[in-house]
Amino acid sequence: MAKRETPGNDHKIRNSGSERSYSTTQQASRIVLVVTAMLLGVGLVAGQLIRLAVQGQDRPRIAAAAPVTDVISRPPIVDRDGRVLALDIRMPSLIADPSQIIDLEHTIDTLLAMLPNADRAGLRRKLSNADSRFAWIARKVSTARAEAVFHLGLPGINYRWETKRTYPAGQVAGHVLGAVNISNRGVAGLEAFLDRARGLTDRDGAKDGAFETGPVRTTIRLGVQHALEEELADAVATFQAAGASGIILDARSGEVAAIASVPEVDPAFPQDWVTNGPISLATAGTLELGSVFKLMTIAMGFDLGLVEPETLIATHKPIEIGKARISDGRARRTPLSVRDVFLKSSNVGAGRIALAAGAERQQAFLARLGLLGPIETEVGPLARPVAPKNWGELETVTISYGHGIALSPLQFAAAAATLVNGGYRVRPRFTLAHGLPDVVRTRVVRPETSAMVRRMMRSNVMDPSGSGAAADVPGYRVGGKTGTADVVGETGRYDGRDVNTSFVAAFPIDQPRYVVLVTLIHPKANKETGGGRLAGDNAAPATARIIGRTAPLLGILPEQISPVAE
Repeated sequence: MAKRETPGNDHKIRNSGSERSYSTTQQASRIVLVVTAMLLGVGLVAGQLIRLAVQGQDRPRIAAAAPVTDVISRPPIVDRDGRVLALDIRMPSLIADPSQIIDLEHTIDTLLAMLPNADRAGLRRKLSNADSRFAWIARKVSTARAEAVFHLGLPGINYRWETKRTYPAGQVAGHVLGAVNISNRGVAGLEAFLDRARGLTDRDGAKDGAFETGPVRTTIRLGVQHALEEELADAVATFQAAGASGIILDARSGEVAAIASVPEVDPAFPQDWVTNGPISLATAGTLELGSVFKLMTIAMGFDLGLVEPETLIATHKPIEIGKARISDGRARRTPLSVRDVFLKSSNVGAGRIALAAGAERQQAFLARLGLLGPIETEVGPLARPVAPKNWGELETVTISYGHGIALSPLQFAAAAATLVNGGYRVRPRFTLAHGLPDVVRTRVVRPETSAMVRRMMRSNVMDPSGSGAAADVPGYRVGGKTGTADVVGETGRYDGRDVNTSFVAAFPIDQPRYVVLVTLIHPKANKETGGGRLAGDNAAPATARIIGRTAPLLGILPEQISPVAE
């Protein structure tokens, strides 16, 4: 039989359930009270912190003060083939919190032992202000040095990471790249252009991230640039010149494949740019270029229909204008053809062609070539041409052979490219960056003029009577023109003591790909030149070496030349 539960047992069971329910309710109440008390406590603490933050100290203390300058990030700069020319890296800078320094003299002595270039007085001035929370000790030092100083455990001394601009190729293309200051802002060259392109000014705050288009691609070809710089340095040493410039320019697009100036500059040392103001002879200086300018004068004669290559010019008689008398320095008994005026570099011949054109048409032709106005480039504006205010007959004659007008070599090289490329205006460019205008082909010279100029340039190198024989490079069909310009002396007159020499070349001359312009400043006569100091003695052979070395790097291989084709 099943055992029946008694009423007493049933009563006990119900009472037990009531006791458990009562106990649970008490525990829940206690938990609510504890949580409430904790929240009230946290609220009181938070309120007290807010009150102290608002009403407390006159000089709120922070763990680390902000730097006093903004450092911007810069896009990489690469050559035309993607090789890095300029790049941001991270480097440590030593900083101090003067309010945390315990033993000032010990700290200064210890830092001077680790930083031999530091100045005791300067350190004392920076570190002795106990109310200061931030001071620079040394900007952008090596990681090893920063860590060595940090591990000394000096109170108040630390380091922070900054951006530093580096130039992996060293001095190569220094004048093109320019420089940045300690805050990584461009102060010259392409570096300054990048800031202008990004709309940055000295008051802008820090900008992080890459340039909108990524790395900035230049027209410079690193191998060609390096070769040009080496050859120019060798030419300066060989001919004992005071300086030199060299340009290799795409004759069709205006892209500057290489450009150099001696003395060189190092983009890693911006203080040199500020202190010494290094000038690129190729872009920022102006020179009277001498007889290379006859290229422009004879092209003008062709383009205006005044002469043809076989037209005879009365070079056997001097030009007399007022008290001025212009002659060729060597007596001639018969006239010269225009072709021979070019080959023999006759000042009288060029002058007579210019007089036939007249000052007004001469100015108009030079303006069409871009030789009289300012030119802006990504590395800065080219030096403004220096032309006479009063442009009369005498000025017309002297300008015809490259005296009385001073230009930057790059401006002249661009005009020469216009003459040989079929007559299309050339504007120099240094970048292929997004946002720059496309090359617009505008013809400013007749194609027939361009063809006649090219033939004369080739004859000047190949003809035994030409002045440019030393510029010949077998297999490359070089054409060109020499120029030897007297330099104005201390008296303000041409005294014949110094000259500047130039050679302008184009190759392959039948369909020119590149124009090369080499200029030497005050070269000297020596054994290498056979005692001569004219352009044919120094600038022409220097140009030949440059073309022979750089043409293969530009993708132009030598070809077998047929004698008939000459």
